[in-house]
Amino acid sequence: MHILVIDDDVELCSLLREFLQREGFKVEYEHDGARGLERALTCGCNLVVLDVMLPGLDGFEILRRLRKQSRVPVLMLTARAEDVDRIVGLELGADDYLPKPFNPRELAARIRAILRRIDSQPSGRGRVEVNGVTLDPESRQVTYRGAEIELTTFEFDILEMLMRSAGRVLSRDALMESLYSRKASPFDRSIDMHVSHLRKKLNGEQNLIKTIRGVGYQFVKSAAGDGAEE
Repeated sequence: MHILVIDDDVELCSLLREFLQREGFKVEYEHDGARGLERALTCGCNLVVLDVMLPGLDGFEILRRLRKQSRVPVLMLTARAEDVDRIVGLELGADDYLPKPFNPRELAARIRAILRRIDSQPSGRGRVEVNGVTLDPESRQVTYRGAEIELTTFEFDILEMLMRSAGRVLSRDALMESLYSRKASPFDRSIDMHVSHLRKKLNGEQNLIKTIRGVGYQFVKSAAGDGAEE
């Protein structure tokens, strides 16, 4: 698997490339924001590890521009004390985040969890339609009332889990373990932010995905027999 690291810390990039290559990944890196964005759009990488603080373009602007053209998974590196960085990154379409300083083994584990989830597409999953939303796992396309909705990889997978369980409540822990291969911590907002982003993309339809306080989320199933797979 091909990993692109965009970080201006030269020593860190060198250490990460050495470590991740030993873990079986092909790794390249860029230290400048503008060049990093260009490389992310053209190198065909499977995942981008993106720092927030960069010269030229910062990580947020890179992610904003990248999401206009690409769904490549992005794991953001954030300052440990800056919760706002994590929230903004998730709002812009990051798939996961890791606060600095971090253990390279945790980075490798999170990369593998993201790539494993993307690659493990079980056969036989049919298209599903619920409450005006149509989701096709083969093309990874989503439409709502006939209009196509652009989703990130994580947004798509969260929506699919919720739609296939329409009418039932899925806990945050269940979503975290399925999508991130780890349990939710009390301060981890990643699932919440992805769901919030999903709601905005579904034309602000808050009633499609209900928050069950203290439990998790529920995709509302219509009474007219929607929800069957084809």
